[in-house]
Amino acid sequence: MKKRTLGNGLEVSAIGLGCMGLTFGYGPATDTSDAVALIRAAYDKGVTFFDSAEAYGAANEEMVGEAVQPFRDQVVVATKFGFKNGRPKDGLDSSPARIRLVAEQSLRRLRTDVIDLFYQHRVDPNVPIEDVAGTVKDLIAEGKVKHFGMSEAGVEMISRAHAVQPLTALQSEYSLWTREPEEAIIPLLEKLGIGFVPFSPLGKGFLTGAINEGTSFPEGDIRNTLPRFEADARTANQALVNVVGEIADGRKATRAQVAIAWLLAQKPWIVPIPGTTKLHRLEENAGSVAVELTADDLSRIKEALSKIEVVGSRYNAAQQATINR
Repeated sequence: MKKRTLGNGLEVSAIGLGCMGLTFGYGPATDTSDAVALIRAAYDKGVTFFDSAEAYGAANEEMVGEAVQPFRDQVVVATKFGFKNGRPKDGLDSSPARIRLVAEQSLRRLRTDVIDLFYQHRVDPNVPIEDVAGTVKDLIAEGKVKHFGMSEAGVEMISRAHAVQPLTALQSEYSLWTREPEEAIIPLLEKLGIGFVPFSPLGKGFLTGAINEGTSFPEGDIRNTLPRFEADARTANQALVNVVGEIADGRKATRAQVAIAWLLAQKPWIVPIPGTTKLHRLEENAGSVAVELTADDLSRIKEALSKIEVVGSRYNAAQQATINR
């Protein structure tokens, strides 16, 4: 698989694997042996960038750690800190002592002596970002972390953190139906030389065309709580999927591959991390790297996006409150 470089020299595969859904957010957790097999299959497909977090449960980091053990020095493992007791429902905690505790726990669960990319999962308004960046800077100096990242941070916080410890990557939601980062975030990242790692590049599955107004989600699936996945919104947003489908049919590709290829075409330092629990979806996503969208394809998509209004907020009010902008 082709490689891309994030920020100050972190080389990764052109797409990574978001591991959240293996244990968190989409219903029952995946069996450990199946999760390990999936992650190793991703590596066999050329994926060298794996994304976890303390907030996804200890089992998530343990799955990743076990899976990459045979080729640990050939891959980049990212994880995150930032929630009280490691649970989003308990609130935020990016205190220096908490960051250090999470780092030690993550190192143990991931079976590694260094975290390649350590993100602040959400900005904590109660802790100066300079203290957060300074703590990670110390962890880097101690050899426990290689690179610093932030997730869903706004312009001011990115700039202030970067001044203390250069950021390698920002992780935020970005896709054909979530384009808010284009306004101010992406220009800032380009100016500062920070890579961008979009999560939910397939719109939590919607952009694949596999979801319609009649689709039901299992208990515990976060999409049951999101305004954008209410039945009326799904019906209205089908127009976007139809446009993607037209491009995909012309390129002999799938809707998912076009959605990921569109992201890859935006900037050479953008590295999407689609998640899945299914091998055939993993193979499909990996194939998106070979899909070359033409200037005409991109123009058609741009024109369609200017005419289509996405219906429904991406998060509910409680989730949106954790986003720093």
